[in-house]
Amino acid sequence: MSTSSDPETNAIPDSLVEHGKAVYNTLFQAALESEHSGEFVAIDPLSARYFLGHTATAALVAARNAMPETQFFLTRIGSDSAHKIGGHGKRVR
Repeated sequence: MSTSSDPETNAIPDSLVEHGKAVYNTLFQAALESEHSGEFVAIDPLSARYFLGHTATAALVAARNAMPETQFFLTRIGSDSAHKIGGHGKRVR
């Protein structure tokens, strides 16, 4: 959670998500889904460079090491999003 007094400092621009999805869908989806389904990919939409990892952290660490000043679009290959929130279960009494 951010403690910055400026809410814009840590905001993710909508364009990053839109461009990241577009780059993934047009350039990488077909190639990556056949060999890397379930892994994570961090994409720089401006340069179209991408970094793979078995975890979200691994993909982002690789991306940050190569391009430390860049914001990345992160997604799980073969999924609509990187992570899902929620779940289901049966309550036992």
